Formats: sequence, C-alpha cells, structure tokens
Amino acid sequence: MHIPEVAVLVETDTSWGRNVLRGVASYAQQFGPWNLLVESHEGAPNWPLPDSLRVDGVIARVATPLILRQLVARKAPVIDVGDLFVDDPRVDSVVTDFVAWARLALDHFRAKGFEDFALYAPPSRDYAKRRGDSFVAAVEAAGLHCVQYRPGYRVGREVSRDEHRRRVGRWVEQLPSPVAVLAIDAKRGKDLAEVSAAQGLSVPDQVAILAGDADELACEICSPPLSSIDVASRRIGYEAAAQLAARLSGGAPREAPLLIAPDRVIARQSTDLLAVDDPAVVQALRYMQTHAYSGVTVEDVLAQVPVARRQLERQFKKRLGRLPAEELRRLRLERGRQLLVESELSIEGVAEASGYAGATQFGAAFRKAYGVTPLSYRRRMGKG
Repeated sequence: MHIPEVAVLVETDTSWGRNVLRGVASYAQQFGPWNLLVESHEGAPNWPLPDSLRVDGVIARVATPLILRQLVARKAPVIDVGDLFVDDPRVDSVVTDFVAWARLALDHFRAKGFEDFALYAPPSRDYAKRRGDSFVAAVEAAGLHCVQYRPGYRVGREVSRDEHRRRVGRWVEQLPSPVAVLAIDAKRGKDLAEVSAAQGLSVPDQVAILAGDADELACEICSPPLSSIDVASRRIGYEAAAQLAARLSGGAPREAPLLIAPDRVIARQSTDLLAVDDPAVVQALRYMQTHAYSGVTVEDVLAQVPVARRQLERQFKKRLGRLPAEELRRLRLERGRQLLVESELSIEGVAEASGYAGATQFGAAFRKAYGVTPLSYRRRMGKG
C-alpha cells in the first residue's frame, strides 16, 4: 500500500503554526497513515521544496508568489492555510473566516463599552489587507468609526526599528482615550503594547489591545498579558488535511475557500476595562460579571441598580449594542466555551458552572449560538 508523502510547510515557532500541525497530525492518525514531512523553522516558509524530494501533496502557509509558483509546478495538490492567495485558483484554501473574526473582536470590545476603535496592522507580507478591512467594515456597519494605522511606507524601503516605533508612537498618542485597538496578530499586539508603555500610555486604561491570533507565549510574556482571538488553527490544520485527502482520492479542487470561524476571545489583562461613562451600566455589568454564573436574572440585576428596566435596556443597547438579558446569556455561554476547553467537567458540570439549570438547557442555548452541540465543540477542540 502506498503511504502518501505530505509536506507541511508552516512555522513552528508560534502557537498558530504548531496547532495547524497538530490538526494535520490528528487527521493523519485517524485516516492515514501519512508520512508527514516537517522541518522546524521560524516564520512562514520562504524556500522551495528540494527537487529531489517527491511529495504527493502539500499543506502550506504560502508566503510569496515565487513559492506559490514553485509549489504549483510540482503538479501535486496544494492546500494553502494562509490568507495571501485565497483567490488563486491554483490552490485550495482553508483559512480563518475573517468576517466572523472581526465580528468577534468587535463584540468583545462592545461588551466592554468601547465607542472608539482603531486597527493596528502595519504593512507586512505575513497577512492580506482584507484581514484588517474586515474589522473596519464591522465597526462601520455598527455605525462607528475605526482609525487605522497607515504609515505610508514607500515600496522597497526598509524601515528601521527605531523609525517604526517613532511612527507608531506618534499614531497611538493621537488616538482618543480610552480606545479599543485590534492588533492584526499577537506579534503586532506585543509591539503596540511596548510602544504605548514607552509613550506613557496605560494598557488597558487608555489603550485596550486585542491580538488577532492566539500565540500563547507572545501574549503571556507581554506586559500586561494580551487578550487574543483563538482562530481555531488546529481545526484549520485538520480541515486542510481532509481537503488534501479528498484531492488525493481524485476529488475536484474547491470552488471557494473553506472558511473556519474563530472559536473565542481569550480574555487577559490588556482589555480588562469597562469603558462606560454611565454609572448604572457599569454597576450592572460588574454585578453580571460576578453573579452571571449563579443563575441571576435581569430582575436580580435591577434589584442592585437604581434605574427602571426600560432605561437600563435603552442604555445597554446604546452603549453595548445588546440588551441586559443578551449580555447575561453571552457571559454564560462564553464561560461554557471556556470550561469545555479548559476543564474536565462533564457537560452537566459545565452547564451548572455556567449558570444553567441543566445540560439540556445549556445544550439548546449553546447550539443556537454556535451551531454545534457542547460535546461536538469539545471534540473539535481536541478535548473529547
């Protein structure tokens, strides 16, 4: 029996790349065997496979047009897990759904009461412009404005680290305060946090930063630790392997990219702020965040906040874009998603710890919100 030789060309110095590899390996273990050809390296691969190396298929984060041409020339199916060439018909793409990604980021910020937003996405070959454009579009669709970092680098000009930081420093100083900033990835998020601190700006009190991906090490060693978006990179790897298997079995190329929705925001100190100037809304939010998982209702919240129900609902809608009941539901479901991934509790235990009367009620709410059952979600995250 022929065992497919599969080259996996993704970086191994980030959580994103390692989780893509884990997803590919998980598929290969279930449906293989495959021989996985992997080399440890930093950054996206920028060299071709040796001509002497024969492969049946490739899973790669394609970083340059030259690498794309060289991979395609091998006549083996290529599954691209990067977002630079998603419209190229020569490869199949399995990538993050950046519309859902942007919506998740905006929802996280709106839940904190932010009304001023910014996007930090310095020009780079690491990602496509459409990634940041999705966030800008989401903010504008909500009737709000998003300031963007646009340094105006000339093509071909190398910018020193000091000059880059001076430019970023001038930009961040001109932002309103407090401001919610989506950094395009963890690397840029850490960079922005360091520049903000050098400018004497407090994170998160003046500049709240959310990293666009979940590189755990970069986020955890940042000061303060960075909140980040879990972009489901393990699932991206798994689905890329499934698509490659279909191609190796004679299946047709995909007509459109396979879009993978991100899983959740991993909240850390860099966004731990309530940017709301309405004392009643702040009081209600603080009470909800403390008591949501004990099954409190909106009536319980109103007993703690000296305002009429209609007034509180109107202020929540204005400040957060959702009603108090919707915020309670969001908090409980986010808690449920966290426990499904990070704990060994049974589904019944997760439901109880999240403020639900039982697994049935929790399961119905979870499926309505996320389109999958709690058990399916846990398995998809590699915990089942």
